[in-house]
Amino acid sequence: MADADKTAQVINKAGTLKMNDNVAAGKVQKDINGKPMGRRGGRRDRNRNQDATPKEFDTVTINIDRVSRTVKGGRRMRFKALVVMGNHKNKVGIGIAKGGDVTSAVQKATTKAKKNMIEFNMDGETICHEVETRSTGADILMKPAAPGTGIIAGGVVRSIIGLTGIKNLISKSLGSTNKVNIAYAVIDGLREQIPRDQWVGNDGKKAEAKAEKKTTTKKASAKKPATTKKESK
Repeated sequence: MADADKTAQVINKAGTLKMNDNVAAGKVQKDINGKPMGRRGGRRDRNRNQDATPKEFDTVTINIDRVSRTVKGGRRMRFKALVVMGNHKNKVGIGIAKGGDVTSAVQKATTKAKKNMIEFNMDGETICHEVETRSTGADILMKPAAPGTGIIAGGVVRSIIGLTGIKNLISKSLGSTNKVNIAYAVIDGLREQIPRDQWVGNDGKKAEAKAEKKTTTKKASAKKPATTKKESK
């Protein structure tokens, strides 16, 4: 009889032998129909298949609350998520949704935020003018700030403004501390932003400036002498 293999064998907790590297390399996996399947790549190959392109919109989960509803059999617990989405420019939106678990609630809120995106006006890296908006009990005051000021705001306002292109802002919460109402008030304030050239009283100035430019150009053209070509001798 041949001598027994004296190499050390590793045994699992269940009492079975572990598969050697040589055996694992020669083993062929088969699908339901019996056809051989190719070996899957290692852990390093998993990251290669992922899309590395940057996303257009970023999302931030501001708040997650646990809500309950009393029914005949007792209390039914659910979760409510508040999510904000923005492109770090002039588009932002918020979404609120409920779900049986946190993951489903966040996914539903993200979908709603994408549908409720708004596009607002900016003046460089700040807002166009001062605005005060009220949503239910929340009262938010936002003011434009000079370059280098930064975002002086609370938690909810900072989270929403952080996903926009606004870099300088001063804000103050004057009413309720409810995060949902504050988020709605901030979105209303951004929606009400009007560019400087559309302010009341600037239309007449623009018309006068255009008329002055036309008159100056006409006078300059009239003063220029008419040039004639010299006859060749």
